[in-house]
Amino acid sequence: MPAQPDEPTGIQTPRLHTAPPTWFSSSGQEAVELAEMAGLKLFPWQQHVLDVGLREREDKSWASFEVCVNVPRQNGKGGVIEARELAGLFLLEERLIIHSAHEFKTSKVAFQRIEALIYGCPDLRKCVKRVRNNTNETSITLWSGQVLQFLARSGGSGRGFTGDCNVMDECMILGDDAMGALMPTMTAIPNPQLWYLGSAGIGGPSVQLGRLRRRAESAEESGKPDLSLSYFEWSVDPHRDECNPACTEHDGADDPEAWARANPSLGRLISHEFLRNARASMGNSGIFEREHLGVGVYPSDEADTWQVIDEDAWRSLAAADAHPEARNADGSPIPGVVSFAIDMTPERSHAAIAVAGPWRGGTHVEVPDHRPGTGWIVERAVELHKRWQPRCWVVDEGGPAGSLIPELKEALGVEIVTPKTREIAQGCGQFYDAVVDQSLSHHDPAPLATALAGAQKRPLGDAWAWARRSAGVDISPLVAVTLAKWGLSAEVEETGNVTDNVW
Repeated sequence: MPAQPDEPTGIQTPRLHTAPPTWFSSSGQEAVELAEMAGLKLFPWQQHVLDVGLREREDKSWASFEVCVNVPRQNGKGGVIEARELAGLFLLEERLIIHSAHEFKTSKVAFQRIEALIYGCPDLRKCVKRVRNNTNETSITLWSGQVLQFLARSGGSGRGFTGDCNVMDECMILGDDAMGALMPTMTAIPNPQLWYLGSAGIGGPSVQLGRLRRRAESAEESGKPDLSLSYFEWSVDPHRDECNPACTEHDGADDPEAWARANPSLGRLISHEFLRNARASMGNSGIFEREHLGVGVYPSDEADTWQVIDEDAWRSLAAADAHPEARNADGSPIPGVVSFAIDMTPERSHAAIAVAGPWRGGTHVEVPDHRPGTGWIVERAVELHKRWQPRCWVVDEGGPAGSLIPELKEALGVEIVTPKTREIAQGCGQFYDAVVDQSLSHHDPAPLATALAGAQKRPLGDAWAWARRSAGVDISPLVAVTLAKWGLSAEVEETGNVTDNVW
């Protein structure tokens, strides 16, 4: 899909960049040549990332402890990942390389792609001792002992694993929980390196990406490069509300020159026609700017300060072995015991399904699902309803998820409980009191902790309800568990039987 003569091609250098100034040599060129031998020809921008990211000091230690690539979707970040992992296996003699993504299906695709590259090259294939691709392990092991392992972060499977190189795909969904599990274990690795690859920040889940980006911005503003971080961001500087029509300082969403600045593979992997169609389809929702121009929303430092509920008090309620007391002695579910609730962000960028049930005289809450978009909600709700036959489903009719009520009602075959304003306030108060009274338990899921860190109160008559402190905070998991807990005492109709007991 080559660009037409009058259409700009993607700019190969990032708009926001920092890298350690001191280095001796780089393995980047060898990594590029190895990738090409495996059939992976890299674009100049991908080659540049590898050259800078694989720079070493004179003592052979990495110049960059952390390397972050923030580039809009479909530009080829997967090629950077594959080239880096091939280099780790066949050039750098890294004993263990961990590839993780937010969801295992993404890791699975990455595994299939690099497996195809290796098996398509006889010189690399003969080095492979074993490939495992089953429910327990997905990995590639060489005769020399090197291992490339694929994991999902969302299920906690990455806890306790650390490699010489840790590649974190989908880094716009990476928070304190994953980093807290990883960083302490890396102290025993002689020369570790972290690679983060993803697209523009999506708010609350982009905790770690936001920190890395602030470091790059600080380096750019101060003129002092970060001494341990290489950061590459392709994005635009969008117009502000106060910009006049003749503004040339900022970038417009309809400007092909702006498209070229944010998409280094424009004219190669991405066509102008596709971006024009995507712009027309997505309109002024801001989604086009985020997905294709790199205009992200990142949590601020302020969002790390818990204002409503004390962080220590919340963490103390974590119980790894807790589950709602919703099963019979034989393990079958008890109908009508748990309650579910749904909430989503005002931008409809993320949604959460929460569940609450009795446990040891109090209440246990969980967030079985917290995902981007909204198209998955009804199908997942049907699955959960068939398995658990909950006492009710709760949705705030006046909230963003209220639009789903008719479809949910038809799909589930039950009435959706819609709390009144005073009942929403009651639910928030009940949730707060349960934390203070220590009558609530949870598994300390990262999305819920992030939501609590970025939540504040908004007046609701003489009471209050949850509100987010900035547009970059996603509190849908918090609102959902609050509504689910309230639903345990809501008046509902009787439920039917169940046949399964898996979330």
